[in-house]
Amino acid sequence: MSVRSEYLLSLAGVDLNGKSKDELRSLYYQYLNSGMHGICFSPYVDGQEPGDQISEEQIRRRMEIVNPHTKWIRSFSCTEGNELIPQIAKENGLKTLVGAWLGKYKSINDKEIEGLIKVAKDGNADIVAVGNEVLYREDLSEDELLDYIYKVKEALPGVPVGYVDAYYEFGNRPRITEACDVILANCYPFWEGCSLEHSYFYMKDMYNRALQAGNGKKVIITETGWPNVGEPFHGAEPSQENAMKYFIQAQNWSKEEDIEIFYFSSFDEDWKTSDEGDVGAYWGIWDKNEKLKF
Repeated sequence: MSVRSEYLLSLAGVDLNGKSKDELRSLYYQYLNSGMHGICFSPYVDGQEPGDQISEEQIRRRMEIVNPHTKWIRSFSCTEGNELIPQIAKENGLKTLVGAWLGKYKSINDKEIEGLIKVAKDGNADIVAVGNEVLYREDLSEDELLDYIYKVKEALPGVPVGYVDAYYEFGNRPRITEACDVILANCYPFWEGCSLEHSYFYMKDMYNRALQAGNGKKVIITETGWPNVGEPFHGAEPSQENAMKYFIQAQNWSKEEDIEIFYFSSFDEDWKTSDEGDVGAYWGIWDKNEKLKF
């Protein structure tokens, strides 16, 4: 029986067995410097957290750092200075996936939706995301979320509209999936306790499950990544080597099979430890001081 070697490579990803840390680092930077499809933009500097006003200066400084390494920027909010991120990304020649952050409070949600619509009408959004994991957090009901999605779709004809959540939610929520023009799926083998060894296959399975739920709609991986510091989560272990290996496999898959991935994340942010424990602060390609980590 003959076996096509390129098919095996597609299944197995990049062979990283036996590579030293220096060899991993060299390969990591090859993929980083060749450019990602997209990256999640982390605007908060040390001492800041969501709810704080962010400055145009800090956005511009960080945008200049990530610009050479990506084609797309994903933002998460359209208030408190975050609404400037898409505009500044566009000024830097980047495409944008722009999010409205929805939660339990209608007054905040209304401001986010208003900001999202304005950003898009100003020509600064290529795709819009109405909410991020709001069903996973149980902050809104399906009906409440659908009202926001359809309101945005009515206001923005011609702009693709989606909703971001864990990949499996789109199979569980057919009404939400039907409302979306594009399926925006977060895929985290780490947060399901998957070992690094099996994470590449698991990520592909997550994507394919979202693809099946979408029934022909485009699926974009809106978040995936691996922390480099922190406590293990079941079989998933943070480390520099594991973070580099996961990045290499994700970027190789993105390039080889034209999978649109927004890597999480650009910069480390300390505020995330309140929700995620110590690993929350170490998902960035750059550290909190805006220096490359590896």
